Amino acid sequence: MKIIVLDGYTLNPGDLNWDGLKNLGNLKVYDRLPNETDKIVEAISDAAYVFTNKTPLPKEVIRRVPLLKYIGVLATGFNVVDVDYAKQRGITVTNVPTYGTQGVAQMTMALLLEMCHHVGEHNRAVQNGDWSSSDDFCFWNYPLVELEGKTMGLVGFGSIGQATAKLAAAFGMRVITTGSSKTPEPEGCSYVDFDQLLAEADVISLHCPLTDETKGLINENSIQKMKDGVMFINTSRGPLVVEEDLKNALVSKKISYAAVDVASSEPLNADNPLLGLDNCIITPHIAWASQAARKRLMQTAVSNLEAFLAGKPENVVNP
Repeated sequence: MKIIVLDGYTLNPGDLNWDGLKNLGNLKVYDRLPNETDKIVEAISDAAYVFTNKTPLPKEVIRRVPLLKYIGVLATGFNVVDVDYAKQRGITVTNVPTYGTQGVAQMTMALLLEMCHHVGEHNRAVQNGDWSSSDDFCFWNYPLVELEGKTMGLVGFGSIGQATAKLAAAFGMRVITTGSSKTPEPEGCSYVDFDQLLAEADVISLHCPLTDETKGLINENSIQKMKDGVMFINTSRGPLVVEEDLKNALVSKKISYAAVDVASSEPLNADNPLLGLDNCIITPHIAWASQAARKRLMQTAVSNLEAFLAGKPENVVNP
């Protein structure tokens, strides 16, 4: 039984192991693979079981791999796979939900706290001698913002949104949210419609999936409905945001600060409009990537294949 991992370095840069998959078959791991149809097809041409993180498996790839039975996405989002065509071919596609819930929620708050306190910038100022040469016993280069009493607006309220809500509430924030499916309202959190969230939130954080409906959700029109000086966070998916519109809002200070862990194209294009703005923090899609989270991801990926082989597939995204 041949198992192929197409872009294994992202999940396992060397601090984990592939033993769980090795125990299930003849495993070959590609650290990286060019995003070229012919090279992807060549890599998986005789494989029945394929894992991918971001290497795309569109229809034109899948149709050329006759032995393919199973695709395991090493992530929660699965838009890199043509799941509808895979279903037509009888190929099961699974993902790994919830492995990064706490890590992404923690990163959301880390980005928010950085916007509130500018810890990195103040450290650099101290290292550059600004404190040593100060006439006062302390100084600050940016306004310092308290979160208590402010409103956190969460766009999307799945497991990550709910975990973020608990952290925001612990800081004394009022939490409002909107989502496609409503769980019972947790204490301290209220459901509102999207426009009300835009109008009332002091901080807006995205926790929704990328779909045809949500692509470009944050755009010139939705930004104009936000409070002046709102703070904005995206740890979800880059294409949820029209980046040129976000840039314009940051330049005009309609949005006072933004912090994004994702971009419309990854790795980040050198001409991305958000680069070079002094009120925009950009991190390289790392919210999910703690070792603890990646261990959970690896364990679930192995369990998904084991369940499929046992005839009881789990976490199927194209049933």
